[in-house]
Amino acid sequence: MPKPRKPRSSQGSSKAAPAPAPNAGSTPSASLDAMISKVSASLASSLPLRGSLPPDLRSGKQPFDSFPLSPFTLSALRASSFITATPVQRAALPHALAGRDILAAAKTGSGKTLAFVVPLVEALWRERWGPGDGLGAAVIAPTRELAVQIFEVLRGVGRNHSLAAGLITGGKREFREEQGSVVRMNVLVATPGRLLQHLEQTPGFSADALRVLVLDEADRILDLGFARQLDAILEYLPKGRQTMLFSATQTKSVRQLARLSLDKPEYISVNEKDEATTPDRLVQAYIVVDLPQKLDVLFSFVKSHLKKKTVVFFTSCAQVRFVHEVFRGLQPGVPLLALHGKVKQEKRTSIYFDFLRKPAAVLFATDVAARGLDFPGVDWVVQADCPEDSDMYIHRAGRTARNGEKGKSLLFVLPSEHEAMAKVRLAGERGEHKRGEGVR
Repeated sequence: MPKPRKPRSSQGSSKAAPAPAPNAGSTPSASLDAMISKVSASLASSLPLRGSLPPDLRSGKQPFDSFPLSPFTLSALRASSFITATPVQRAALPHALAGRDILAAAKTGSGKTLAFVVPLVEALWRERWGPGDGLGAAVIAPTRELAVQIFEVLRGVGRNHSLAAGLITGGKREFREEQGSVVRMNVLVATPGRLLQHLEQTPGFSADALRVLVLDEADRILDLGFARQLDAILEYLPKGRQTMLFSATQTKSVRQLARLSLDKPEYISVNEKDEATTPDRLVQAYIVVDLPQKLDVLFSFVKSHLKKKTVVFFTSCAQVRFVHEVFRGLQPGVPLLALHGKVKQEKRTSIYFDFLRKPAAVLFATDVAARGLDFPGVDWVVQADCPEDSDMYIHRAGRTARNGEKGKSLLFVLPSEHEAMAKVRLAGERGEHKRGEGVR
């Protein structure tokens, strides 16, 4: 696992295999030219009509080897056990591989990361991008944890390509170390603030030749919290790039998208005909709790689910710290972890992977854990505080029931919030929320 704040090369990350995988770096120039010509011709012949989607998007299956991809990417996908494309991948890949701007929305856990990593790598491969060509692609994510996760997917897909990839997410101590290597990177996965810092302060670092820009969890990056940083970053980027925006919820606001200079973007949504944008196999419930009893009810829930993996959301860092310390003192009999924005980056990454490894645990978290992070095997999501809006409800609840698995979500509602809850159906619900049912 790479250190999350220091740019690392994505080469050489795969394990030894019985038969050597094809590698772009060791392929003769003439053979590489022939491969690129073949894939480019296949891509041109299968160019989709603008605005089109596969007719059997929900029911059909399409293997990755049916797309016009390089043998290096296909080999890496197989090695990572990616065989069949998910609906969002089937919808986005034909347009993204064609170099079109993308504005995509899909449920959490639907495979959005692969839908932009594959065309990003392929675009640079077709241009024979290499270590001496500078920065060719940048992926911007709102949180450090999500950036780490994207970088791991990039390492897997790009393992057979001659691309240098780096991960930069913040930390004063590591900035000087990064400056020595960031200028040699072809692909960067970054948080907005750290990317802007290098663009402004690192000598010799330029994004003038950038071919691909990706914004993951684009709705959050485009909100007021990141707007100023994003505007400053865009000043350093060329206008002729390909831009792709991915999120569980999406905006078509002309005012917000105008800053990105999108060129006839393809609007891709695999949710529009759904009643909900939460995962299909998610069971949702809510329970009305008086404020003085909230922690008692939560502790009882934890004690009755000792063999489950649970994420509990609170609205503030102080709440997470307080509940974590109190429950640790009570020793419920299950590992307890806390993840919030005031935990140092290296520690946050360690906590994230520690939670992934444990078969049963409770993670108390702020909304820093609600966006895009993949938590395999989570049984329950408990929202101990109501989310700020329906979009955040979707993101929180989407930490379970990922990739077709089952999961349950429980929302704590105060009596003063109950009336509004009864009147307003959250965008993430399927039918009416169950009151106190299914909480077992």
